[in-house]
Amino acid sequence: MNDQPNRPHQPYDPYGQQPQAPQAWPGQGYQGHQGYEDPQAAQQYTQQWQGQTWETQNHQAVPSAQAQAHAADPETAILTPQSPPRRSAAPAGADSPAPGYGPATVGGNTRVTDAQRARAEGRSPVIEPGIQPAALTALLGLLLAGAAAVGTYALLVPLVILQAVTAAGWFRLNGMWPARQGIALGFAGALAADAALLASDRSPAAILGALGVWVLLALVLQLRSHADPDERMYGLMATVAASALAIVAGGYLAAAADAVTVGAVAVAVAVVARALPLPTPASVVVSLLAAAGAGIAAGQVTDLGTSGALLGAGAAACALIGHRVASYDYPSRFVHFTAGVALPLAAAAPAVYVLGRALA
Repeated sequence: MNDQPNRPHQPYDPYGQQPQAPQAWPGQGYQGHQGYEDPQAAQQYTQQWQGQTWETQNHQAVPSAQAQAHAADPETAILTPQSPPRRSAAPAGADSPAPGYGPATVGGNTRVTDAQRARAEGRSPVIEPGIQPAALTALLGLLLAGAAAVGTYALLVPLVILQAVTAAGWFRLNGMWPARQGIALGFAGALAADAALLASDRSPAAILGALGVWVLLALVLQLRSHADPDERMYGLMATVAASALAIVAGGYLAAAADAVTVGAVAVAVAVVARALPLPTPASVVVSLLAAAGAGIAAGQVTDLGTSGALLGAGAAACALIGHRVASYDYPSRFVHFTAGVALPLAAAAPAVYVLGRALA
């Protein structure tokens, strides 16, 4: 018998815990403990209360008590609007992105380059490097001219830089990047040709020998590759061309010092004149005339004299061919600052050697 007939029957607690009084919403009177009409509802409430975590206990205890109070008193539920349940506040900086940044992406935000825009618009595939690569070409040409006047070993420093940029620029011009093995192979061929030139007292046969050996080496390496036949052929042609250009640039080391000085100065002036905002035919004519004038001026300092005009014009013509090659097939800015810088000087090296020997 229970001495309190007005209170509902309390189940037996095996752990001896005292039943907790329900919490009331501030501003409302105490409603007392409300019983459940059927045991399934009580079991459902018990499962929901036991299934709460530490987050829901802190943030959803008050709305649950308020819902019970409204369910117990229908009139109060009608007169008092039920506020929506509060959402648990997430820790600061957990999921919300930092202000000023866009949503995170897997591939990153794409940026349309000038070459891609020109290809999409159907414009000419020829994009000239511009004045900045031309200035770098002129600087490297002046370094070659000054180092040639100093001595052979001083000429090695700018020449090695030219050969490295030539090998890297040719691969990038052909869309093959990073291509570390091909660049390293072409640059190693240039270094081998330089060493052979120094060992053979600057004999041009060293250039031809190094070129033949490196073509065979590139062929063997491509035959051992497991790539597709088309890809191997494309890689073979790019490796052979990069090695050939880097090795041929060693012609500055085989040529006479006066010829290197005149030719490098003429190439520097021609490339800068070619970068001027003029129509293409007029720009080519101005470049050749400026190179011839620079050849005459440099020839007065050296022993070539007025014959430096022919040497300067010939070197400038080959340099303009290299400049045109570096401008083809929608080149990127990186191509302009590698191939656009090195190819004019590398292409002019054979003309400097041949015309230098012919005019000496």
